[in-house]
Amino acid sequence: MKKILVIRFSSIGDIVLASPVIRCLREQVPGCELHFLTKKQYHPLVSGNPNLDKIYLYERNFHELIPLLQAEKYDFITDLHRNYRSWYIRSRLLRRSGSFPKLNIRKWIFVRLKLNLLPPVHLVDRYFHAVHKLGVRYDGKGLDYYIPPDEEIRAGELFPGTEKGFIAFAIGARHSTKLLPPEKVTGVCEKAGKPVILLGGKEDVERGREILGQTGGNVHNGCGILSLSQSASVIRQADALITNDTGMMHIGAAFRKKIVSVWGNTVPAFGMYPLYPEGMGHLGRIVEVKGLRCRPCSKLGYSRCPKGHFNCMNRINTGEITEAL
Repeated sequence: MKKILVIRFSSIGDIVLASPVIRCLREQVPGCELHFLTKKQYHPLVSGNPNLDKIYLYERNFHELIPLLQAEKYDFITDLHRNYRSWYIRSRLLRRSGSFPKLNIRKWIFVRLKLNLLPPVHLVDRYFHAVHKLGVRYDGKGLDYYIPPDEEIRAGELFPGTEKGFIAFAIGARHSTKLLPPEKVTGVCEKAGKPVILLGGKEDVERGREILGQTGGNVHNGCGILSLSQSASVIRQADALITNDTGMMHIGAAFRKKIVSVWGNTVPAFGMYPLYPEGMGHLGRIVEVKGLRCRPCSKLGYSRCPKGHFNCMNRINTGEITEAL
């Protein structure tokens, strides 16, 4: 086995969760050359990974990549996305390949009928089905995240008052039904007992300002200011991470941080909870409203609560979050 292509187009969390597969391929397939294919916007997630020999990126039209990938003459394709685009690439390259069970029908049953038929395994365990043909197995060492050297920052210099310790709070998420409401975030920040640095993208800037305006001087707004890897650098330096069900949660797990994850319309049973190395699972605490008949309402999320009440987040006990800290 000489040359292997790993495909995972998006998104933040899913690409971070692909890191154990990359590591184990490198360690368990002697002498292999590893290539990775992803969307251009997610390049920072893998650009610093020393286990990768080449990274292919696409932005709008991936058809132009086909001749380049065909010229590589891969020995094996590891499909960790398993959608139409990844199937199309595999069909054009005509090489040996492996994929993983997405369990979409079982997820649909859980969402629509509230009947949980999902196996009690993490998504990473399912990812490894894609490389079983190569004899590659999960090593139990958790996730990896490599910050490019030029993206490392000193949190204490950028956010004065955090030099002696702070808590990172990832307030963003792709879907609104995964977001802890601003007033809940404010309540947690006021009782955290340490300075708090808010993390999020440009879409979270206003939420960050709203929270900042309702709290004292112990809260700093990093939303829209830091790049993805700079936010990861903040998480690496933090004493703990509070996060919604989002990609930052998995970055925190890669750094073996204490994590308090807050769950709204999605549930940990989907297999996307923080994955630690074996024996370190005690570092993660899950906060959720159990017993809601409408939950989960989606395997991903919505722009607003389908029922209108948003009880999965509005009923979150902020005291449980601060107690977990």
